[in-house]
Amino acid sequence: MKKDNKIYGFIRELNPITKLILVLSLGIGCMIYPSSFLGYYLLVIILILSFFMGTGRKVSLLILGFGIPVTLMLLFIQGLYSPKNTIIIADLGFASLGLEGTMYALKISSTLLVFLTTFYLFLNSTKNSETVAALTQSGLNMKIGYLILASLNVVPQMQRKVKIIQEAQESRGVEVTGSFLQRAKAFLPLIGPVVLSSLTDAQERGMTLETRGFSIKGIKPTTLIEVKHKPSDTFLKGFSIFFLLICLIVRFWN
Repeated sequence: MKKDNKIYGFIRELNPITKLILVLSLGIGCMIYPSSFLGYYLLVIILILSFFMGTGRKVSLLILGFGIPVTLMLLFIQGLYSPKNTIIIADLGFASLGLEGTMYALKISSTLLVFLTTFYLFLNSTKNSETVAALTQSGLNMKIGYLILASLNVVPQMQRKVKIIQEAQESRGVEVTGSFLQRAKAFLPLIGPVVLSSLTDAQERGMTLETRGFSIKGIKPTTLIEVKHKPSDTFLKGFSIFFLLICLIVRFWN
């Protein structure tokens, strides 16, 4: 279980700002680095790490479900029709596969996958409330922090409401399973109540915050969640900066 997983526990206890910096530095580093191989090396490391964290299956499905279609699409567009193609590696008859376009497509694909997988691990190991608390403790305006938190919570809240409404309909004898048409007929009537209830919840949360003095100026706000900064956070932030510097040096050295 995740609770007994030491690696998951270590990543779970990292400062959310540290994890965000790692996500951005790895993705931007892949963009800066001239070769696509760095992205795929990082993907292998991320995949191994995800298995140690207990989320390897989901990360693998994410890579296969998103990575393969996107890579094939990019290879088709860039590999066959990129104006940068000068070295032909395969003649397919209707078009020629170029080396430059192929490498560029692989670089874009690997960069997207690094961003996607690292951000997934970040979301999987960090609570939204902790992320916003860390941002506000770093100096972010409380109102902007609330907007970020509300945006992050929209999808999970709507999913919970849909599940509750579906269970209520099923208890009343409404068919919510079966063929695609049956599920579509059962799902379409849910859209109105879910959207309206979400808007009502947002209004009620706003009124609750106002009654608690959320907009009062001239005072120092407090937070229920306190995010700590450990020596490991300092080390990983330094590693992120070092990684970006190495990528920049390799990029401009060539």
